[in-house]
Amino acid sequence: MSRSDPFHLVLMGVAGCGKSSVGAKLSARTGIPYMDGDDLHSAANVAKMRRGTPLTDADRWPWLERCGQALGRHPRGLILGCSALRRAYRDVLRQNSGLPDLLFVHLDGSEELLHRRMGERQSHYMPLTLLQSQLATLERPSGDENAITVDIEKPVADIAALILRRLPTLG
Repeated sequence: MSRSDPFHLVLMGVAGCGKSSVGAKLSARTGIPYMDGDDLHSAANVAKMRRGTPLTDADRWPWLERCGQALGRHPRGLILGCSALRRAYRDVLRQNSGLPDLLFVHLDGSEELLHRRMGERQSHYMPLTLLQSQLATLERPSGDENAITVDIEKPVADIAALILRRLPTLG
């Protein structure tokens, strides 16, 4: 895969893992647009999270369908930030995007680091109290999924560079 080839990838992980920051950096380096899946949540979902109430699968299915459809509407490629916490959620993204080989990049870090990052965030509706719910829901990608896992301890520029170096080895 060359950098001029269109590609679709989902930056996945729990709140505070850096999906938006890494997505913006990857977009700047590749010219592929970045979209934050949080922007596709319904007002009811946002209100629920703002109250500190975890989303249920019933809340998530329509949102995941919208995220998958957004990927499918970008034939030249899209980088999507989406928690995609469970395999079933990733399956919905694959199905609704029409991209069976959709690449997932799991941004993974320690609970302590995630707590610190979430505590430092300004003006985001997701409270720190929901991190435990997301960690409990998380199903790490398995070996049969088109996915890589990247440690988020490094600076954002280094994480983006690592992802770009690993892309050609995936197929």
